[in-house]
Amino acid sequence: MKLHFTKMHGLGNDFMVLNRIRHPVRLSRRQIQRLADRHFGVGFDQLLMIDPPDRPDIDFHYRIFNPDGSEVEHCGNGARCFARFVLDKGLIARRTIRVSTVNRVLTLKVSRNNQVSVDMDAPDFDPAALPFRAPAEADLYTLSLDHGESVQVAAVSVGNPHCVLTVPDVDTARVRDNGPRIGSHPDFPRGVNVGFMQVVDRDTIRLRVYERGAGETIACGTGACAAAVCGIHNGQLNNVVTVQLRGGELTIEWHGPGQPIIMTGPATTVFEGSLLL
Repeated sequence: MKLHFTKMHGLGNDFMVLNRIRHPVRLSRRQIQRLADRHFGVGFDQLLMIDPPDRPDIDFHYRIFNPDGSEVEHCGNGARCFARFVLDKGLIARRTIRVSTVNRVLTLKVSRNNQVSVDMDAPDFDPAALPFRAPAEADLYTLSLDHGESVQVAAVSVGNPHCVLTVPDVDTARVRDNGPRIGSHPDFPRGVNVGFMQVVDRDTIRLRVYERGAGETIACGTGACAAAVCGIHNGQLNNVVTVQLRGGELTIEWHGPGQPIIMTGPATTVFEGSLLL
């Protein structure tokens, strides 16, 4: 079977995109893992599968898979790439697009300069939303790690689970050590994405993210949203934040409880291809 695909990225967070509206295909977990291999496959941080709408009030449905073949709930950089893909491929003419994921509906807007804004819905700080085993909701939680160290984290669901550590310098943060330890901590029964945030000033942060099932990526849209809203919620940041990731910058806007997070940034097509499965 010939598989047609598009390679895209949002700030270097890269995706393999499959149009299952025009080319229906089913992939096993093992096939996804092989396609994700950067030496023997296409290579990607996540795989995006575009499907027809599953309800009358949306334009598309899409699914997101990690390189290990596991399905995840949400991806901010992927949402921006999705919007550019369906517009560039002529699957829709409108620049405002409604799309469903496994657990929410997103509104995506593509500007004339091809920046994409995503209404990410309101964040949820209830530990049960992640899920996260905690006695009660709090601004910060103490996690005991397996090697005797304790860390302070904020926790939030932005469609997928995130915890955020404030660090003095992201360049020296122990992302490779503590990322997997926190990400697989037993208090997060489904795992968690881990953000390491350096506050530059009240309008700017630097960020590195260790993602479930993918490891550290050079940009993470939901991670940027989580870090910014945790910083705003805890009084560290103003309502509009520039998030500096290793792949580039995103703008995150949030005006408090019950309000949606608005994420704005670029999305880029790299190449088209096909291969035999």
